[in-house]
Amino acid sequence: MRINLMIEGQEGVRWEQWLALAQAAEDAGLEGLFRSDHYRSIQNDDPAGSLDAWTTLAGLAARTTRIRLGTMVSPVTFRPVSVLAKSVVTVDHISNGRVELGIGAGWFEAEHETYGFDFKTTRERLDELDRQLEEIHRQWTAADDVLPKPVQRPRPPIIVGGRARPRTVRAAVRWADEYNTVFPTVDDARERKRALDDAAREAGREPLRYSMMIGCVVGRTDEEVQRRLERHSNPPPIAGTVEHVVEQLRAYEAVGVERAMLQHLMHDDVEMVSVLGDVAARLE
Repeated sequence: MRINLMIEGQEGVRWEQWLALAQAAEDAGLEGLFRSDHYRSIQNDDPAGSLDAWTTLAGLAARTTRIRLGTMVSPVTFRPVSVLAKSVVTVDHISNGRVELGIGAGWFEAEHETYGFDFKTTRERLDELDRQLEEIHRQWTAADDVLPKPVQRPRPPIIVGGRARPRTVRAAVRWADEYNTVFPTVDDARERKRALDDAAREAGREPLRYSMMIGCVVGRTDEEVQRRLERHSNPPPIAGTVEHVVEQLRAYEAVGVERAMLQHLMHDDVEMVSVLGDVAARLE
């Protein structure tokens, strides 16, 4: 299982913190750094907010050399499809081919109200997801008049996020390379993997890569773990010493999860990223 750092950028993460976290992820040997694409805080009562996801990733692409960079996930309601496609290609060029596009239908109605985005109905958002996936694929691969093309060929990896419900599974099977599911139990992960594999088989394609995004706290000692947990109002699903976290992640790996985006909410705690590196090394 490959380990990636997942940062909730809407919770007031400053540029200096982004730089520190990205450098720590590189130094720790993590596969990549993914960030949410929200504009308004979800967890905090204070006026936390977010730097734009793709602009931030462009900056990090210029300041890193190895880690993969991407969104988990970009709502189709935020940007016209050509703007999103061009933003991803730009980061792909800046990073020399290290970008991935996580894309989804969007769900957080409050930020749409705050920023004037049309939230639409669930069906309309899912229809837009289908439309944007098809158009992004066209612009990146088939449209001779859309230039430049991505560095990665035939295109950057596309990840569809969801809980393995029929519409997102169908969209992923048709257009994506990977399906990412959020905060599953081991049983959830097993069942969602089965639904995804069944849909891929019916469509006549190879199984998609399967990943998860889930909260994590890890420390090298029990005391370190407890100190970190005290900063969380709700304990994350995966928590413990390096050995304990590796054991928990092995259980997910056994049901088909190939990589994990581990959500790290305490953005000033750069040291925990290096501990995640110990986890990643044991899972190789």
